[in-house]
Amino acid sequence: LFPDAIPECHPTISPRMYHTVMAPISLAVILALSFLVKRRRLHRSCWNGVPGLLSPGNFLEAGGHRAMAAAVVALLLSALCQLLLDRDPLPLASPASPAARGKATAPPGDSGDVPAPRSSRAFPASPEFWKVLALLYYPAFYSPLLACAGPRHRLGYAAGALLAWGHCGAHLWHRAQCPLDPKIHRLYSLLSHVPVLLSLSLLSLWYPALLVRSLRRGDSAEPQIPGKGYYRKYLKAVLSKRGRKGSSAEIEESLWARIRSYLRSYIYIPEEGFWIPLKLVVSVTVAVVAVYQVALLLLVAVVPTIQIVRAGMTKDVVVLLVQFGLVPSENPAVPGDMEKELRTVQHYLWSLEVCYISSLVLCCLLTCAMLLRSLAMHRSNLRALYQGAVLDVFSKAHILRPSREAVVCWIGFSSFQAAFACLGLLIQQVIFFICFVAFTFLVVIPLQAGTSSPLFGMIRNMWPFWLTLVVAVLVQHLLAHFQFLEQHSLQKEITNRRALSIVTFLLFPTNVLVGLLAGVWRVVISGLYNAVHFCRLDISLLHRGVETFDPGYRSYCNYLKVEVSQCHPLLKAFCFLLLQPGRPEAPAPPRDTHLEEGLQLMHPKHPAPGKARIRRIRARWWVAYTLLHNPSLTASRKTALADPAANGAQLGVPRP
Repeated sequence: LFPDAIPECHPTISPRMYHTVMAPISLAVILALSFLVKRRRLHRSCWNGVPGLLSPGNFLEAGGHRAMAAAVVALLLSALCQLLLDRDPLPLASPASPAARGKATAPPGDSGDVPAPRSSRAFPASPEFWKVLALLYYPAFYSPLLACAGPRHRLGYAAGALLAWGHCGAHLWHRAQCPLDPKIHRLYSLLSHVPVLLSLSLLSLWYPALLVRSLRRGDSAEPQIPGKGYYRKYLKAVLSKRGRKGSSAEIEESLWARIRSYLRSYIYIPEEGFWIPLKLVVSVTVAVVAVYQVALLLLVAVVPTIQIVRAGMTKDVVVLLVQFGLVPSENPAVPGDMEKELRTVQHYLWSLEVCYISSLVLCCLLTCAMLLRSLAMHRSNLRALYQGAVLDVFSKAHILRPSREAVVCWIGFSSFQAAFACLGLLIQQVIFFICFVAFTFLVVIPLQAGTSSPLFGMIRNMWPFWLTLVVAVLVQHLLAHFQFLEQHSLQKEITNRRALSIVTFLLFPTNVLVGLLAGVWRVVISGLYNAVHFCRLDISLLHRGVETFDPGYRSYCNYLKVEVSQCHPLLKAFCFLLLQPGRPEAPAPPRDTHLEEGLQLMHPKHPAPGKARIRRIRARWWVAYTLLHNPSLTASRKTALADPAANGAQLGVPRP
């Protein structure tokens, strides 16, 4: 429990040595693999194109290595969470090394070293400065782990496997030599590295699997268009969609069926023919990792402290608590043995610890449930926008095209999701911990001890007030049902209007008190709802008229604009069909040149409809069916794109 009792550990591979070795290797791998990515539009005569930079992944494509992208971003987020609490955020150049700290803490007269030059003393060396540099260093440090899969070449897979093995081996060796750390808690460093080890283990297995598959394929090239198979499957699923068997929905469902359907809405079930976009997969993954890191920090920072206080509780402290009236005692004026009071205080602290852990577990479960629910909402919103139903997603009509704000929101969407998940977990922890403590110390503990509770006393003393409010509400409901409503043929009408006015005037003061209680309940329920749904960006916590002031929801709306306008699966499927090389047709039979001139001038008969014409008719029907269910694709048709104002060309009016 005491961090100072853990001796300082000096691993064989220190963090400084790890970064000193792996950073140049990662840079060399990036430079070597850049020759596999050619910018063929620039200087074709120079090595068939200028070498280009490797991208850490195309987040606008549905295909690609989704698990690898999620693992690398989760690794980067874990490194970010650790550097915020680390004394050496940048091991390569941070001055907080043990030698530097020793020199900094040594007295001026005890050191015989030559004073540092003026330029080095003027160089900023505050921890905040190194943390800002670390925010830029760690993305560049871990980006080669994902960029090696970009060229889709066996050399990239081999380099990625070596890098993943190097990172994973260094972290495993460091954790094996130094499993305990005096920082915050002895097990915090080990537990906070669990996402790092899992991500690196996945990469260490994934890259060799890709390399083996590439070697088995031989000289055949990898598919140059990622996600092509998914777009075809999506197109086939849309074109072959049939009505569901049986009735559409039951008119009346049982209570158990409604509860089951409601609980099922919080479980994301993958459907055939539809993939969640890569950006959303990365966002949900980093949100879960962020929730784990924050929950772990909250757990190890508070629970061991409560345990230390409970274990070190003495009778002198108990006497002070009894004198202040915080602990019940049979004779507080004359302190005696205090054994019973000491056990009571320890029980109180144990109850406080249970409340804290229970609220933290509940907050984690609610946050994960909200994230799973948001996945289902993402799928339904994307499907609606793919079909052109803009008003089913947004409160007003939007033009689904990229803009400056939309691109900026798309860039920071995953980061926003992680930050909102962390902040939502903190808010929920504060609220639910207070609720758990209030319920425990006002209800549970008094019932266990058989003593009176302030809550029970207030309810007992104010029972006429509560009875008056309950009777007033019941009387209004009974009068409204039996006296003030009259059933006609198809609808109900208000009757006894004079008596209705009298009752309204007489019950006005009582309804003011009822309104106060309703207002308190409104504050409580709105606070709980907003705290639980804070991590969800697909819904706004504000009213529809002012929902644009919600930065999270505005970021989500702009993300949908970019995603739908740039990654529409049907549009890409048709583009891939157009880019496919046509099947070679059989050569036409040679024409007989010995026919008479009169026969050559005769108009030939129209041939019977053949396979080509039937195929063309079927394709037109498919286009009509697709445009019927996806009106947003109408603007991408050839007739709509043949606009004279589009490129300045003088084109004729397209035929309908």
